[in-house]
Amino acid sequence: MKKVIFCYLLSIVCISTKSLAQPATPAYESKVTTAFYNNIVTLDSLFFDAYNHCQLNIMDSLLSDDLEFYHDKGGFSDSKKQTLEATRKNICGKVTRELLKCSIEVYEIKDYGAIQIGFHGFHNNQEKEPASTHFSKFVHIWRKTGNQWQLTRIISLH
Repeated sequence: MKKVIFCYLLSIVCISTKSLAQPATPAYESKVTTAFYNNIVTLDSLFFDAYNHCQLNIMDSLLSDDLEFYHDKGGFSDSKKQTLEATRKNICGKVTRELLKCSIEVYEIKDYGAIQIGFHGFHNNQEKEPASTHFSKFVHIWRKTGNQWQLTRIISLH
C-alpha cells in the first residue's frame, strides 16, 4: 500500500512539475490562423515532395522567377534556372529531404506572404548504411500573388 501511495504522490509531483515547465504558446502560433499555418505547411510538403521525387515542373511552379537562394556552404544563387539544374544534376534520385516534425514556425508578412522557419535533414540515398539525420535550420520566404504562392527566398543553414 505504501508503494501505491508513493507512486501516486510521485505522479502528482511529476505532472505538476511538467505543467509548470511548459512554455507559453509561442507568439507566432497566436498571430496566424490555423488555416494560414496549414497552408504554408502544405506548400512546404508540395515543394519537398516534388524535390524528393524529381518533379522539376512542380518545383518550377513553386519557385519565383526572382528566386534568391542562400546556402551557408554552397553560397548564393539568384538564378531559378541554375537552382533547378543543380537539383536535377545533384539531387534527383540521390538525396531526399526529411522535415523535423513540429518544427515549422509561420509568420505572416502583411501585403506580401509569409516567412517559414523550420528544421530539416537530408539523406544520401546512395549510402549503403544510412547515416543518422543531422537536422539544420531553414528559412523560406513565400510571396502570394493573387491565389498563387511562390518561394522567393531560401536560406539553408547547416
